[in-house]
Amino acid sequence: MPRKWMLLFGLLSACALVCVPTHGASRNLEIYWIDAEGGAATLIVAPGGESLLVDTANRTPDDRDAKRIMAAGQQAGLKQIDMLLTTHFHGDHIGAMPALAKMIPIMMYMDHGESVEIARPNVAAAYKAYEEQSSGKRRILKPGDRIPLKGVDIQVLISAGQPIAKALKGAGARNAVCADFKEHTGEPDPDNDMSVGFLLKFGKFHFIDMGDLTWNYEQKLVCPENLIGKVDVYQTTHHGLDRSNSPQFVWAIQPKVAVMNNGPRKGGPASVFETLRKSPGLEDIWQGHLALGTPKEVNTDEKMIANLGPSAECQGNLLKLSVAPNGKYTMTNTRTGFSKTYESK
Repeated sequence: MPRKWMLLFGLLSACALVCVPTHGASRNLEIYWIDAEGGAATLIVAPGGESLLVDTANRTPDDRDAKRIMAAGQQAGLKQIDMLLTTHFHGDHIGAMPALAKMIPIMMYMDHGESVEIARPNVAAAYKAYEEQSSGKRRILKPGDRIPLKGVDIQVLISAGQPIAKALKGAGARNAVCADFKEHTGEPDPDNDMSVGFLLKFGKFHFIDMGDLTWNYEQKLVCPENLIGKVDVYQTTHHGLDRSNSPQFVWAIQPKVAVMNNGPRKGGPASVFETLRKSPGLEDIWQGHLALGTPKEVNTDEKMIANLGPSAECQGNLLKLSVAPNGKYTMTNTRTGFSKTYESK
C-alpha cells in the first residue's frame, strides 16, 4: 500500500476511536414526551447527544415515572442527564427526581429559584430533597438567560413570574385579541405562576414549553405585544388545562403542531381543543392520552394519541419528535407507529 494511503487510513482509524461522541449522538434534534399520566417529563436530545430533561413527573411507590424516564433515556442512548430543568416545584413535575437520580447521573440542575409554597408540607419536603440533591450543581434561571445545550439555542422567556424585557428578534407585533382578554379569578397557583418557560430554536425550527404557567401570567409575554413570535411545536401549557392556554397566548404563537401531555383524567377539556383548533395555521394536535372526560370526538385523531385507556391499563407509550437540520420535523406515535412530517415555518 502506498505511503500516502497508509497515512490516510491511519488518520481515519484514529478518528474512529477518538471522534466517537460520549453521548447517544444523532444529527437530528430529538424530543421525547414521556407518559407521566398527567405529570410532565420532556426529554430533549441535541444533535451532538447532549441532553436536557424538563421536569421529572410524579413520585409513585413503584417509581413508575422514574423508570419511564430512564427507559426513554436508554432509547436515546444516554449515559447521563446533562441538564435537568425543573419548571416549578409541584409534585407532578419534581416527584420522580430522587428516584431518577439513583438510576442515572444528573450533571446540572436548573430552576426558577426558591419555591413560593414552602408553607405546604408536601411541597416543602420535595423542595428540601431537591436542594440537597442539586447542591453544588444548581443554576437559577432568569428571563433572557440561555440554557447551554450544545447545538441548539434555548432562551428563557419567563422565570419566577418575570418575562423577558423586550421582544425576540422578528417578534413584537401588537396582539389584536388582547382587547378580549378576561382575567381568571379563583384559587391562586403560586408556584405554577413561577414556572420557567423557554423557546428552543434549531435552525428554522421553534419549540416552546411554558411549564404550568397560568392564564393570567401568559399575558405578560403576548399582551399588548407578542414578545415571542410564532412557533412550530407547542407543548400545551399546564397539561392542556383551561387554567392556561388562553386564546391570547395560543393565537399569538400560532403553532403548527400542538402536543398535549395530558393524562386520562387530567387536561384536555373541550374549551382547550376549541382554542387550539381556532389557532391560525394549526395542522394537528397530538396527545399523550385520550382525555376520558371529554367526548371522544373532541379529542384528536386516535392515531395521534399515545395511550387510550385508564391508568390501570396504561402502557406508557411515548410521543417522539425528530427534527432534521433542514427544518423538517417528524412526529411519531410509538403505540401505533404512525408518523407525520411537517415543514418549519
